[in-house]
Amino acid sequence: MLLVVGLLAACDSTPEETYVERPVEELYASAHDEMLEGNFANAARGFDEVERQHPYSPWATRAQVMAAFCYYQDNDYDQTVIAARRFVELHPGHEDTPYAYYLIAVSYYEQISDVGRDQGTTVLALDALEDVGRRYPNSAYAKDSKLKLDLARDHLAGKEMEIGRYYLIRGHYIAAANRFREVIERYQTTSHSPEALHRLTEAYLSLGIKREAQTAAAVLGHNFPNSAWYRDSYALLAGVNLEPEEDEGSWISRAFNYVF
Repeated sequence: MLLVVGLLAACDSTPEETYVERPVEELYASAHDEMLEGNFANAARGFDEVERQHPYSPWATRAQVMAAFCYYQDNDYDQTVIAARRFVELHPGHEDTPYAYYLIAVSYYEQISDVGRDQGTTVLALDALEDVGRRYPNSAYAKDSKLKLDLARDHLAGKEMEIGRYYLIRGHYIAAANRFREVIERYQTTSHSPEALHRLTEAYLSLGIKREAQTAAAVLGHNFPNSAWYRDSYALLAGVNLEPEEDEGSWISRAFNYVF
């Protein structure tokens, strides 16, 4: 019995790989060749090995950011973020640090899901993209980050609209109005703004808050006069013998005057 157990244990054990130190130039060149051939997973591991074997070499710093790039090219977003964040922590003033921040942002951005799903990743993308623009406003990455920010905000606004419509259909008008208000106050430059104003008109009318309903419609007509949503709001008010009329003391007026 002891002999059998011993044999089984021997079969289960795996010999440790022999550590062979290689010249840093050779390791880096090998990883670089893998990258050029499109073998990004192998390349990332190769660049990681450069740092592991030669952590204090000037090659190690470059290898860190190259590893992050290769993970990104391999669509391994989790490892991209880990590698890029580590680079940022170790080299906050390096010339490649803006790129590392950008890699973090686009890794989150490319994982943005449709508005019907949880938008946690979209929030991370939004924060990371804003971080790039705030830290490096004059960099080549800031302009692209700004464009991607618009889509990230549009997704978050879309999620608020979806929830707001859900409440509105079920007669939960206060909850619905709060969601549409969130769109107006935080995401009013997105494509969802006209509908949010119309839905506010609808929700406030249902609550009997006529003054706010009229203001929402008036602000909608002022900023989006050719919108189908304005025509719908106008018809909604006309159906109860009201017309769009702005109350400049309303939060809706203040929100739009602040931006426009």
